[in-house]
Amino acid sequence: MRKVTSYLFLTGSALFLLYACTKTGSSTTIVGNWINRFDFDGVGRTNGVSFVIGDIAYVTTGYGGQGNTDTSTAVSDRLFDTWKYNVDNNSWTKLANLPKSAARSNAAGFATSTKGYIVGGLASDGITRLKDTWEYDPTANTWTQRADFLGTARFDAVGFGINNLGYIATGFDGNYLKDFYSFTPPTTGNPNGVWAQLQSFQGSKRRGASVFVNGGKAYVMGGQDNTTYPSDFWVFDPAGGWTAKGAIANVLSDTKDDGYTGITRVNGTAFVMNSKGYLATGAAGSLYKTVWEYDFSTDTWAQKTDFEGGARTGALSFTVKNRGFLLTGTSSTLYYSDFWEFHPDEAYNQYD
Repeated sequence: MRKVTSYLFLTGSALFLLYACTKTGSSTTIVGNWINRFDFDGVGRTNGVSFVIGDIAYVTTGYGGQGNTDTSTAVSDRLFDTWKYNVDNNSWTKLANLPKSAARSNAAGFATSTKGYIVGGLASDGITRLKDTWEYDPTANTWTQRADFLGTARFDAVGFGINNLGYIATGFDGNYLKDFYSFTPPTTGNPNGVWAQLQSFQGSKRRGASVFVNGGKAYVMGGQDNTTYPSDFWVFDPAGGWTAKGAIANVLSDTKDDGYTGITRVNGTAFVMNSKGYLATGAAGSLYKTVWEYDFSTDTWAQKTDFEGGARTGALSFTVKNRGFLLTGTSSTLYYSDFWEFHPDEAYNQYD
């Protein structure tokens, strides 16, 4: 879910990459195998939006890096193109663009059973914060502007969909935020949809958080609050509000979280497979390749094999037919278009 030109993760004059483990020649029992699929067909980018409708994944917007001169997809390096991925034939197809005036990066997104949405973000000047809402209709292959977001204009918010409602929380509007809103899609009586403010997110203020949805609940973690990387972890149930889960750092007196080192991060990406949650890439002073698996039944985390692509922040991920994929992102000098599938229970294979 979020920085690009403003947040380069530097120490002194060098950029340091953080690796959690070395798979080759190591005695660790960490498992998981990343398979390099063919590249995403769009330009490399960071801080885009992905969402899934049915069995099709969609990727749109983002920042393509300075020097991206393709005016058919970008305005001042902020993108407005849209792509879909069909897992059955492993193919990408270009779809209708957003209006050129709606080019952006660092937006939040969510999907209902029939439509996809993007909200807010940074405009093509890289400065102006947005609060508009755009709806994608996959049947008509069209984008339509809907009711403006009810909160302040912002970027690096987190978005998710549950039971055909959309939700937006946190972000940055010049200050770090923790407010929380729902979106009811258009109806005959409300043709542009309706935003409503809900009880605020109960954790720390933050931008660039990550979220996964499982069992009709959303799990929000990570992000950045000023110079800190929050370790609190929360679940949202539409029927009961926010509830704290175990922290994602070693803060308990027992042994449950003794190995929780390097889970906290900003602009990580999260997805769900086989009733487990996965958090990958991102940054916390340095760029990460580390991957962590969350067990919803035990509220515990376990480290998996490092992501096999370059360390990065602002990547995208999605799950289609219970298969998890990761793509794009930036190392601050490279804007990736590579595309990977994760098999969490397989042994590492360096040849795939």
